[in-house]
Amino acid sequence: MEEGESAISIILSYVEPPNDVLDLMKEHSEVWMARPKKQKETFYRYLKKADGLYGAGLKVDEELLRHAPHLKIISNVSVGYDNLDMEAITKRGIIATHTPTVLIDTMADTMIGLMIATARRMPELNRLVIEGQWNKPMTPAFFGTNVHHKTLGIIGMGRIGEEIARRASVAFHMDVVYYNRTRKPEAEAVTGASFVEIDKLLETSDFVMVMTPLTESTYHMIDAGAFRKMKQSAVFLNGGRGAVVVEDDLIEALRQGDIAAAGLDVFEKEPVDSKNPLLSMDNVVTLPHIGTATHETRHAMYVDAAKQCINGVLGKKPEHIIQGGLNNEQRSIFSR
Repeated sequence: MEEGESAISIILSYVEPPNDVLDLMKEHSEVWMARPKKQKETFYRYLKKADGLYGAGLKVDEELLRHAPHLKIISNVSVGYDNLDMEAITKRGIIATHTPTVLIDTMADTMIGLMIATARRMPELNRLVIEGQWNKPMTPAFFGTNVHHKTLGIIGMGRIGEEIARRASVAFHMDVVYYNRTRKPEAEAVTGASFVEIDKLLETSDFVMVMTPLTESTYHMIDAGAFRKMKQSAVFLNGGRGAVVVEDDLIEALRQGDIAAAGLDVFEKEPVDSKNPLLSMDNVVTLPHIGTATHETRHAMYVDAAKQCINGVLGKKPEHIIQGGLNNEQRSIFSR
């Protein structure tokens, strides 16, 4: 423990981080661990004394915060933060952080891979081989579609979207267009992507990829009307959040042939219901919300979140404060 650091700081972890990450936090703070569901009473007893809250996926709202009078920071081991009620958190003067940088390359890998797997029908053809149905030359009925030299439309041009655009344009010679809340000239210069309004993106893209976070403005933004605007040959890909899409409308668009295929890492309900019609469609490739889940990247996320949590409980400014997650007093302190 460094000179001048308080020995009474408490971090409550509701996930079990790797031992080296746990040791890192223990160098600066007491660390208590409890599961919110399995150990509810213990969790809330610890929460009453906690300075920091560390983990992923927990719904943090007004009700939970009433049990956390000393909380200074909530460190989300994730790039997404739709589990956090930012209005309630900011109102209480609590800092919230996430891990938006260490997972960029891994998530970009996943989305490029998902795009190729869906376009070339790899899971479907893999099943065909395993089931012993490859007993004659493959006919055009089993052919996929090219990725290279096509148009990729990205909805949500954050850090991950920028990396996907760079890879798509350079490695696959794709024309990349994007729609974002704000235009990003610097990203355009680096990636070669072009900003377009969302209707034009939907109408002209061969691959439509959703990478936007879930907010009030993005909830169900991709609906039946959006799917009707897409090419019938279009492949739809979602690596953002499931609720950005009206899932029933996606199912219907696939059934009616409004679009050709879909590749999904996220769903409206997770884990996905085994009876979800998407799971029985040959033209849908599904992943279990695993876009950032490699051993190396998850460990880096745990470390990144731990460092931010430590800084928060010690009164230092964390690196990745969620946008809009500071009140006026905190802005004043951290700007000194």
